Amino acid sequence: MSVVEENPRTSSVTMQRDGEGRWSELLTRDHLAATVTLCLGVALFAFNEFFISTALPTAVEEFGGAALLSWAFTLYLVFAIIGGALAANQKARFGARNTLVAAALVFATGTVIATLATGMPQVLAGRLLQGLGEGIIAGVCYALIPELFPPRLVPKVFGAEAIVWASAAFAGPLISGLLTEYWSWRAAFFVNIPAVAVFLALVVTIVRQPKDRKGAAGAIPLLRVLAFGVGILLISISNTAGNGYVTAAFLMMAIAVFMTAVQSDRRSPNSILPFGAFSMRTALGTGLWVVLLMPLAQASGSVYLVYSMQQSWDFGPTAAGFSSALMAMSWSATAIFVASLPSHAVRIRLMWAGPLILCLGLIGLTLAVGSGEYGLVFVGQVAIGAGFGISWGTLSQFLMDVSTREERDKTSALLPTLQSAGYAIGAALFGVTANTFGLDEDVSEQVLSLSLTIVFALACVIAAASLFFAIRTLRLTRRAPRAAQLK
Repeated sequence: MSVVEENPRTSSVTMQRDGEGRWSELLTRDHLAATVTLCLGVALFAFNEFFISTALPTAVEEFGGAALLSWAFTLYLVFAIIGGALAANQKARFGARNTLVAAALVFATGTVIATLATGMPQVLAGRLLQGLGEGIIAGVCYALIPELFPPRLVPKVFGAEAIVWASAAFAGPLISGLLTEYWSWRAAFFVNIPAVAVFLALVVTIVRQPKDRKGAAGAIPLLRVLAFGVGILLISISNTAGNGYVTAAFLMMAIAVFMTAVQSDRRSPNSILPFGAFSMRTALGTGLWVVLLMPLAQASGSVYLVYSMQQSWDFGPTAAGFSSALMAMSWSATAIFVASLPSHAVRIRLMWAGPLILCLGLIGLTLAVGSGEYGLVFVGQVAIGAGFGISWGTLSQFLMDVSTREERDKTSALLPTLQSAGYAIGAALFGVTANTFGLDEDVSEQVLSLSLTIVFALACVIAAASLFFAIRTLRLTRRAPRAAQLK
């Protein structure tokens, strides 16, 4: 069994690999417990998302308050991002084990509150706590990957997590639907509790506390954390506004809040973001843009693909939902293939291909809704999943590698947080776009086709931007060794 004691002096994972790892090593005595722990941390987030999205409408029918349904998702997302922003600070302050235990208890408390709720206000309170706990868990689990595993196995860990996501996308709605239909929506909520119990036992077993953490972390940057949360909240609110001008105003306010928070963070000695985040002059900075823009572009399909299949081609919910599962399965299969490549250098060189294939997949969706050829939807979804599978795990590991030893935890915790932010921003942006071009209930087929075509075309542009940043990231990586040699 793998037992790791955190050491703030541990050097950052380097780009050198002592050979390539094998999948079977994840299941050996040295790594099995760590593999299960980190995959279970991902599973808490992934399965909870699909369980709740399936069961929550039934809870709304029982309690009433349909107007509050979107807030159950909004509050979860906002506090998950706040939790992710706090993760690195809390890990440095209290150690990974204590932080994960506390976050899991917060998540469990939220789950119990939502399960026993007698009205929508309690459900919302439970979802808020679930989001805060899961945001911290996801951030710390990412930060623990290079601590619990040797560099040669890190690609395999990301591949294993991709399998968890695909399993959640495929089985989550089915399990939750069966529990809700034949038992109760409360069962779909409560099923998280046994998983949390196992997760807690594994964390206590495999992660040891450091002997001395004094001075390892600065004060909690509460105002900046809240600013990031307010920015996401404004984006989420903008997506529910009925007036296009009001929506645009909320989005502009959100952008202003984000820019102010980022600038303030760069000047602070106790920053949330790693040094050089979003800079055009560092591989870390441009790589983070890719992490933000790829899910932002893919959010177009998450929000409108099932709707367009039901409205344009009369697909039923199950058949339309299969397209999302197809994307997840493609992501998982491709991630396993890439993680199995024998050369780390080849995986790095393939990073730019992910945004390219994502862009091609979104072009397929654009052509599908524009021409009425629904077969292109499935082709496009396979391509979108493959785009993420090719680059996502490698990109995540790469950004951890290029971070300094002192800031690796900040970078690691930022990755899942930035992914969630991308989805939130994308949902709002594409909502504004669709509404601007007339998308509404009972619109004509021509208006429906036009608005959705523009939505997916805009997603193609954003995916192309992520391709630009991916190529620049690789160019900056090649320049770095030359610059070091000249010195």
